[in-house]
Amino acid sequence: MKSEGGLPDKYTYPLVIKACSSEVKAWEGKMLHGLALKSGCEKDVFVGTSLVGFYAKIKEILNAKKVFDEMSERNVVSWTALVVGHINVGDIVEAKRVFDLMPERNVATWNALMGWWVKTGDLVTARKVFDEMPERNAISYTMMIDGYAKAGDMASAMFLFEQAPERDIFAWSAMISGYEQNGQPNEAIKMFIRMSEMDVKPDKYILVSLMSACSQVGSLELAMWVDGYLSRSDIDVSQAHVLAALIDMNAKCGNMARAAKLFEEMPKRDLVSYCSMIQGLAIHGQEAQAIELFNRMISEGLVPDEVAFTIILNACSGAGLVEEGWHYFEIMKNEYSMVPTPDHYACMVDLLSRTGRLKAAYDLIKSMPVEPHAGAWGALLGACKLHCDVELGELTAARLHELEPLNAANYVLLSNIYAAAEQWVNVSRLRNKMKERGLRKGNFGSQRFNCWIEFEELDQYSHGSKELNQGEAFSIVTPLKPS
Repeated sequence: MKSEGGLPDKYTYPLVIKACSSEVKAWEGKMLHGLALKSGCEKDVFVGTSLVGFYAKIKEILNAKKVFDEMSERNVVSWTALVVGHINVGDIVEAKRVFDLMPERNVATWNALMGWWVKTGDLVTARKVFDEMPERNAISYTMMIDGYAKAGDMASAMFLFEQAPERDIFAWSAMISGYEQNGQPNEAIKMFIRMSEMDVKPDKYILVSLMSACSQVGSLELAMWVDGYLSRSDIDVSQAHVLAALIDMNAKCGNMARAAKLFEEMPKRDLVSYCSMIQGLAIHGQEAQAIELFNRMISEGLVPDEVAFTIILNACSGAGLVEEGWHYFEIMKNEYSMVPTPDHYACMVDLLSRTGRLKAAYDLIKSMPVEPHAGAWGALLGACKLHCDVELGELTAARLHELEPLNAANYVLLSNIYAAAEQWVNVSRLRNKMKERGLRKGNFGSQRFNCWIEFEELDQYSHGSKELNQGEAFSIVTPLKPS
């Protein structure tokens, strides 16, 4: 415009300065500030407000405050921009001071303040601000829902979700990802069905969460349906995070042919995709192929991380491959300079225990430089039951009773060890101790539920119509508790 002799005015400056804010173009924005000063346009409330917002965005809070203080006229957007600026640089005290000085506030101002508390994890204060708001919009509800979901409080998230007068795609995404990340995959799938029935089109983030939920459920039929749904959608499957989730879902749900095809067609395979394939192979009893693929990953120059070593050690444990397990455990320490975590030790203890090397497993636990968790001791106790080792079983159970005093499974295992050795007095004594502590056989520390998913006529679903009837497509039955 300037090259053609035109000059920006008070209507043009806010638009161009806002564009600089969006693109975080600091030099260009400051140049526009200089031009506005020369033309006298900086005195306009809209120009001044856009400059406050610009400096707030690039985190130059002193310049933002200077422009704000020099404004002869301010509106609620000007004040809100300054509040956001202080929040952007982490100065919540000054942000709250400016907030309290405001002659009037709008919903964006309240959302900015509440957003800080949600971001820092202080949901008590965030909820207090939320409850004090004179009016709320979809963003207000979505921020709180997302905060509760990330904190694992899905009950509070669902309560606000149901109360929201309108729900945007981000609220649905927060609920679905919240359930998925908090180990409630069935609820995540239910929420997806409900969203579809309300004619809300999912985005790629929701579909990634859905695939992750399917991975947790481990149902081949469900994975095939989701894979088909994705192929009929307009989501670009070649995007790295979408493709990674698709490979992971197919691998963990047992569709190894489909997972392998997607994996081999990748232009560049990364650590995440390798780990998904290796874990899928191990889960479905193909440990030899899992080890072969792990070695291929190393030969291609990829550096395994702690998760990758946990996966391969689990694979060795599942197949009882002691030498291979020790090999990976040693190279993790010696070649990759990693300090084994309690999970790595637990894998090795499980491997040794499964193959009857109980003394070696116990010695490994005692040699750990970090405190072993219940998983390692539990693997050893299970092996003591299998091999009827009463003495070591008593030592192991005693440690587990300290770590998990309310987990009845540990008492039951020890009782079974006594019963196998025909030590009925000890069986009776242990059962009396359980009664004294109010423990029953159902009081397991980490229950594993059987999830039943019934499918009906999935192939009749038409993506074009965006209709998904929960009864006709598939119903998710409440998980059955172990008897």
